[in-house]
Amino acid sequence: MKISELEAILFVVGDEGIGLEELSYLLNSKTAQTYEMIQTLQSRYDEDENSALHILEVGNHFVLTTKKEFAPLLKKYAQSPMSNSLSQAALETLAIIAYKQPLTRMEVDEIRGVQSSGSVQKLVARQLIEEKGRVDGPGRAILYGTTAYFMDYFGLKSLAELPDIEAMENELTEDVPMDLFFDRFSETENGGQE
Repeated sequence: MKISELEAILFVVGDEGIGLEELSYLLNSKTAQTYEMIQTLQSRYDEDENSALHILEVGNHFVLTTKKEFAPLLKKYAQSPMSNSLSQAALETLAIIAYKQPLTRMEVDEIRGVQSSGSVQKLVARQLIEEKGRVDGPGRAILYGTTAYFMDYFGLKSLAELPDIEAMENELTEDVPMDLFFDRFSETENGGQE
């Protein structure tokens, strides 16, 4: 079970990876045992011809990645016209980063309420966001911000030209009754009678 738990954690942390000490704490095991589990999982990936996964060790951090032989296929996918449109999740992630930069992927997750590593990876691959530094503290999480390409793509000279969120919210609430559901519910309850 612990190896499955290890795999789940590596998947969820995404491209930021996770340190051995934090993994050991989460799995409630000693660092030597945790490192041995990582090696066991890596051996499984190496031995399984049908697995595309690999564990990359960068310093004292571990990142779940794809095997090198899949690089041409993934590059083709990234350049595919079918993958050029951004998903709703990627657009939400991009908007959060644009307005609140620099911030970490975990901060984006907190704002969105869901995991955003896939969206962040896609935005980095599209060169819309980039690493702007690292947080001082445990894990040294990556801080993300928008790129010069983002500015060119959206025709912005500075971030001050981004639309004002409060103005957009006011426009939306002026046109929509505050209690639309209650009004409709009352109409059906009364059979349309006053």
